[in-house]
Amino acid sequence: MDQALGNRLLLGVDTGGTFTDFVLLDGAILRVHKVLSTPAAPERAILQGIAELGIGEADFPRLVVVHGSTVATNAVLEGKGVPTVYITNRGLGDVLTIGRQARQALYDLQPPPEAPPVPAEWCLETGGRLGADGSVVEELTDAELAELQRRIEALAPEAVAINLLFSFLDDRFERAVEAAIPEGVFVSRSSAVLPEYREYERGIATWLNAWVGPLVQGYLERLKNSLPGAGLSVMQSSGTTIESAQAGRQAVHMLLSGPAGGLAGARRVAARAGSERLLTFDMGGTSTDVALIDGELKLTTEGKIGHWPVSVPMVDMHTIGAGGGSIAYVDAGGLLQVGPESAGAAPGPACYGRGGERPTVTDANLLLGRLRPGAFLGGGMQLDVAAARGAMARVANPLGVPIGEAAEGVLRIANEHMARALRVMSVQRGVDPRQLTLTSFGGAGGLHVCALADELGMTRALVPVHAGVLSALGMLVAPRGRQLSHTLQGPLDTVPESAIEEAFRTLEAEGGAELAAEGVARDLLSIAPSVDLRYAGQSYTLNVPWSGRAAAAEAFHDRHRMAYGHRLDLPVELVNVRLGLFGPEPELALEGAGKNLVSYLDIIELYGVMGEAEVWRREDLAAGQVVKGPALVVETVATTYVAPRWRALVDPVGNLFLER
Repeated sequence: MDQALGNRLLLGVDTGGTFTDFVLLDGAILRVHKVLSTPAAPERAILQGIAELGIGEADFPRLVVVHGSTVATNAVLEGKGVPTVYITNRGLGDVLTIGRQARQALYDLQPPPEAPPVPAEWCLETGGRLGADGSVVEELTDAELAELQRRIEALAPEAVAINLLFSFLDDRFERAVEAAIPEGVFVSRSSAVLPEYREYERGIATWLNAWVGPLVQGYLERLKNSLPGAGLSVMQSSGTTIESAQAGRQAVHMLLSGPAGGLAGARRVAARAGSERLLTFDMGGTSTDVALIDGELKLTTEGKIGHWPVSVPMVDMHTIGAGGGSIAYVDAGGLLQVGPESAGAAPGPACYGRGGERPTVTDANLLLGRLRPGAFLGGGMQLDVAAARGAMARVANPLGVPIGEAAEGVLRIANEHMARALRVMSVQRGVDPRQLTLTSFGGAGGLHVCALADELGMTRALVPVHAGVLSALGMLVAPRGRQLSHTLQGPLDTVPESAIEEAFRTLEAEGGAELAAEGVARDLLSIAPSVDLRYAGQSYTLNVPWSGRAAAAEAFHDRHRMAYGHRLDLPVELVNVRLGLFGPEPELALEGAGKNLVSYLDIIELYGVMGEAEVWRREDLAAGQVVKGPALVVETVATTYVAPRWRALVDPVGNLFLER
């Protein structure tokens, strides 16, 4: 990436559930593109887009692809991992099945049974047990290793997850088990994936990494082989990138790959526009991702995918099944519902003309006039209004309302779902959304931004330049990086600072070596040390920057008071040390808006909106130009609906600042 300017072709690719987005930077020229995704083989859509952008094999040696992949995410959500053996200490084979014994629905006394993550016959127990102080409680014998080999050969798994007690203190037994695994089997050990305390969370992360690792590894190898000579990097859930050869071994770090790219892009573009406190929503065809950005991306180690905890660092966001492809229906009680089921890319919304018959949010926007049939994907895809009307009749007729009224109802319900998600990330965390800038991106975000701002009482919104493909753009501005951690427990007052500093040096050496292998010089790395602290007797921690014992303790007291409204007069405990390592942020010069004021393209009528609405082409708008609602701003990869009582101001870069 550092050499990407000049003669290099930089390509950001975001594979979504409905569309695959491309942003190509060739010197100072930036081009954007979209194609329909191919979920069964995501690389097909990528190769199609590369060909349509005019990139041939002769260009591959100067091509650098940074890719956000949904392969790991989809495999986890659909339960389609590979056959995986789980190896742990004697007596602990059912830890992943028991979990935290927390019910999904607190008051449901008869929840439906759930299959365990690993069947009992695939959970193997052995010796090699450590105590909490790192002492050996039970040795690991050659006979036990031979028995493990025999049972693994009999089961013939594609992957093995190794999770032994207290392996974060001493990983020799896990390494011995790893060495005994037959060649050709994907191996994931907890001391490499998540060297932290908490047996269950560490075990789930290790199992997930093994369960989907071969799928990710195989997919990246196929993609790499299809692009001989090209560089290939992958976006990680933490908002940094990793070289594809290493990414294949760390699938669990890719579960929020695409959404992390969107946040990286939003942060960079908004910062250049002078906005650093953002409430973001990324609305694509299948889902909407909501996050809060206050200067820097917020990370969490309490994320979830499906109902599995994922304790590796990932961007802190809330995801709901509301997108342009979300299907509307009338339930058994006669009420209109929207989502979470999506029409996806095949067949897609009815208006795509690919055989879809059920009404979606995209169909509703088309019927209300907010999508122009001949302007979708820059005119590359003609939308079928008649098909959308026929699909919407499936909900309008049972409700006894006109087609347009049914379409308005679909949008109101979809907007309420998204507004609720925005409140989760703001109001429920004690943050007043009216103090933030609502920032929308994704192919469908601009159609809903004004309505969502109104729902939250917000008066400022931002639709960034290239918002329809902002996740792909974010891939190009994300630095190389690693987020590393290690458990180091004890009262903060008694753990020697020298031991803490030594732990940081060990993590820095490990991460620095990995990044050096990717071409990032050590003297170019930025380092962010932090610690997880808690009061004595607490189970959960708060993460604070590390600049010494006293400063960390005071920062923890302040954060606890902000999070919970009080501080306690109790000893503070150290739990984990964490280290973020970041390479230089790649430069990306956006072309900027033009200087000559232009006029609108067309005047249209919108269903349910008083007066005429102007239609503007976004790439023609000049810096300083004002578009008053009601209006549509169309571009190749998205449309922005400027609602009545709103206006959009074009900044020098080409961002749309919306004000009510």
